[in-house]
Amino acid sequence: MKRFNFKLEKILKLRENRERETEIELGKAVGILAAIETQIKNVAREKVLAVQYRFSGNFNQMRSYEFYIQRLDQTRDTLLEKAALAELEVERTRAIYLEASRDRKIFSKLKERQEREYRRNVSLEEIKIIDDLSGGRTAREAVVGA
Repeated sequence: MKRFNFKLEKILKLRENRERETEIELGKAVGILAAIETQIKNVAREKVLAVQYRFSGNFNQMRSYEFYIQRLDQTRDTLLEKAALAELEVERTRAIYLEASRDRKIFSKLKERQEREYRRNVSLEEIKIIDDLSGGRTAREAVVGA
């Protein structure tokens, strides 16, 4: 008996590879966004500590803490801008991934449908052969036809 052969198997493999590649790219983009968000949390934590210690000490220390807090605010603003850009990149790569996934699913479902049809036809053929063998239909047809 002949094995099932999906004629578009190469295209399906290409679509699967593209889906995997876009999934990796999406993971990288999400990782970058998560790293930026972690940096933002760290800056916020440092600012809280700086505000707490700002009032302990002399005037010069207070002034240096004020500059430090200003620098932390600038750093936070820069990181928020980077986070916004990273979020846009995540959305862009997510859209690409969803498209690649949808393309792959179309071919996967087509393959499944064709394979199901193939299995059904093979099953019907086997039933006919068994029926012919067990019922002696071929022998009767040969006698009646002669």
